[in-house]
Amino acid sequence: MSKTKKTSRRKFLIRGGLGTIGVLALGTYVFRNPMRRGMYELVESLVPPYSGTGTEANLWFEMTKDNKVILHSPKVEMGQGTFTAFAQIVADELDVNINQVIVKAAETATGIVDGMSTGGSLSVASLFQPMREMAATMRELAKAQAAEKLGVAVASLSTADGVVSGDGKTMTYAEALADAKNLELPDTPKLRPIKDYKFIGKPVQRIDLRAKVVGEPIFGMDAEMPDMLHAAIIRPTHIGASLKSADTSAAEAMPGVVKVMKVDNWVGVIANSYPEALAAKRKVKVEWDIPKKWTEEGIREIMQVGKGNKMITQKVGSALDPDDAETISMEFTSPIGAHAQIEPNGAVAYVKDGKATIKLSTQVIGVTQRQVAEALGLEAENVNIIGTYLGGGFGRRLNTDHAVHAALMSREVGKPVKYFFTRKEEFQHDAFRPPTHHIVRGKMNNGTLEALEHHYASGDVAINSLIMPPAMSSILGTDVGAMRGGNIMYDKIPNQRAVQWHKTLPFATSFWRSLGLLANTFVIESFVDEMALKAGKNPVEFRLAMLGEEEASKRIKKVIELAAQKGGYTDKATGNRAMGFAASIDTNVPCAHVVEVSVEDGQIKVHKVTCVLDCGLAVNPDQVKAQCEGCIIMGISGAVHERMTLKDGQLVPTIYGPYDMALMRNSPKKIDVHLIEGSEVPLPVGEPPLGPIGAAIGNAVRRITGERLRDLPLTLS
Repeated sequence: MSKTKKTSRRKFLIRGGLGTIGVLALGTYVFRNPMRRGMYELVESLVPPYSGTGTEANLWFEMTKDNKVILHSPKVEMGQGTFTAFAQIVADELDVNINQVIVKAAETATGIVDGMSTGGSLSVASLFQPMREMAATMRELAKAQAAEKLGVAVASLSTADGVVSGDGKTMTYAEALADAKNLELPDTPKLRPIKDYKFIGKPVQRIDLRAKVVGEPIFGMDAEMPDMLHAAIIRPTHIGASLKSADTSAAEAMPGVVKVMKVDNWVGVIANSYPEALAAKRKVKVEWDIPKKWTEEGIREIMQVGKGNKMITQKVGSALDPDDAETISMEFTSPIGAHAQIEPNGAVAYVKDGKATIKLSTQVIGVTQRQVAEALGLEAENVNIIGTYLGGGFGRRLNTDHAVHAALMSREVGKPVKYFFTRKEEFQHDAFRPPTHHIVRGKMNNGTLEALEHHYASGDVAINSLIMPPAMSSILGTDVGAMRGGNIMYDKIPNQRAVQWHKTLPFATSFWRSLGLLANTFVIESFVDEMALKAGKNPVEFRLAMLGEEEASKRIKKVIELAAQKGGYTDKATGNRAMGFAASIDTNVPCAHVVEVSVEDGQIKVHKVTCVLDCGLAVNPDQVKAQCEGCIIMGISGAVHERMTLKDGQLVPTIYGPYDMALMRNSPKKIDVHLIEGSEVPLPVGEPPLGPIGAAIGNAVRRITGERLRDLPLTLS
C-alpha cells in the first residue's frame, strides 16, 4: 500500500498521562517542593501515552501482495518479546491471523519516531490502546475500500483472517487496499471487548523464534552495506583523559588502510577489513593528558549522603532525630555496574550527497537521528536510522555516539563504514549503573515502626542522559531514575522521609535495567526485615500491618500474601538453608519474592524463587513470566556477583570472567511465577521484578548466618 496520503481529518486520540499541555505546565506546577513530591508520585504510577510522530494508521501498517500485514513498530525488539505482543494486539483488532503479521522496527524515514524511545518497560503498556485503535481503523479502511470495489454496502461486510466478505462476495485486504492512495482515514471504530479476542491473553509462540534459532542476520553486528569498509577507534582508557598527540604514520602505511582520522578525542582507523583496521590501530602512538587518576576510594568520598544536591522526594509526618538514642540507623552501599550485554555497540553508516543512512542496535532511534544530523550539519529528515534487533539492551542502547563516529568516518571516505566496540572498549566506555550510598533510619514503638527514613546518594541516571532534556533536571529538582524504589511504600507508618542526594560523577552513568530500584529496594526491604526481627514478628505479617487501604496498598498486600502462600514462606532457618522475603512497587506494579537460599563454604546459593507480580492484563502470559525470570536472574547477578571498580584511573575489569556474573550454576533450579491480572490494561513488566530479589536473598542469609549484609554485591565476611 502506498504511504502517500492526505492529511487525515482526524488524529488518533492518545489517552492518559501528561500530554503537551501537561508538560508545558509542569514548570509552574513543581516550583514548590510539596508539589514536586506530588508530581513524583504521579510519575511513579503513570504509564505515559504514545508521544511520537506518525499517528496515522496507514503509516504504521503496510499490506503485502500475499495478504500479510507489516507493522512498522516505533518500539524496538531487544529480547523482551515486544514484537510478539504487538502482533497479538494487531491480529485481534485488525482481524487477521497472527501468522499474517510481520513486525519491523520503524525506520525514521517512515515518519514514525517514538518520543519516549524504547525503555522503562513501557512498550506494550503505552501502545496497547493506540495500537488497538489504529488496527481497528485499518480494518474499517479495508472494509470501506472493499465495499467500493465490490459495489456493496459497508454495513453488509464482515472480516476474518484478512478477508472481507459480504453479499456472497469476498476480497482480501491486499486486494481491497491495492493501489489505494490519498486515503481518508475513518473515525476510530468501537473496539472489541477483550473477552472476544483470540490472541491477546494467550501464550502465543514468539514471532522471532525461528530467526534467532537458525541464526538469521537480524542484529546490529550482522548489518552490512555494499562496498563496506571497516573501522577501529582509539578512545581514552583513563577517566577524564584528553588526546594530547597521535602519531599515525606507521598506521597509515599498514596493509589495507584507507584513512586514519584524528577527531576531537578519538582516532579512527578505516581499512578494507576489520583485522586490518585493528592491526593498524595498534600502530598508532597516542599520548593522553590525564588530569587525575581516579580511584574507588575517591569516588566513594564524593558519593555520600550529605554531599551533592539535596531533594526530599517523600515527606509524611515528622523527621527523625538521628541523635535520639531510640533511633536505629544502618548504612548500605551498591557498586558501579556494567551493562555487560552480549552484543557490543556499533553501527554501519553511509553518508553521501547530503544524506545519511545508519543501521544499528539502538533504543533511541529519534535521538540517534538528531545526534547524527547535528554532527553532520544535516536536517534530521535527511538522516535515516534503521533499527535492528538488539543483542541485549538494558539501557545501554540509549547512548549511541558510535553512530556519529561511523557517520563521520563514512563521510570522510565516501563509502559505507562499519564500526563496533571491542569488548574492552564496551566495558570501559559503558554508561554505567551509578554507585550508591544509603543511610536508613527507623524508630520502633511497641513492636511497630512509627518512623522510617531513607537517605540515598546516587550518580546520574536520568539526569544528563540523552533522553532527558537538560531543562528537566532543574524543573524536577531530582533524578527520577535514581529515585525508582527510593520512596517508602508502607503508608501506615506515620512518619516517613525519603531524601535524595545527587552527584554527577567523572565518568558516564545512566540507565541500567530497573534504574535505582534494585539498590533502593535492597536497602529499604533489608531494613524492614531487620525491624521485624527486632520486633520478634513474622516479616510477612510485619509488612502487611504497615499497609493501609489505599488502592496501591491493597494491591501490594495481595502480592505479599500470595507470594508467602505459594512460596510456603517460613522465617525459620533449617541448618544452612533459609527463606527470605521482600516486596516492592515500581511503575505501579507490585511484586514480591520468596527465595530459598543456602550458605556453604562461604558461598551464597539461590535454589528457588517464588515470584508474584500484579501485571495488569497479560497480553502474552508466557512473555510476562519470561520477563520475571529474566529480571530474577539479572537481579541475582547484580546482587551477588557484579561489580565494576576503578584502578589507577581506569574502569576495570574489561572482559567477561573477571567481571563476575551469574552463570548457570549460580541460577536457581526453579523459578515459580504467579501473575495477578488486576486490570484490563497491561502494566510495565520488564523491570519491577528486579526490585525485591537482592533484599530477599540478603534476608535469607541473615537468618542463616545472623549477619546483616549491607553492601552489594552480597559477600559473606
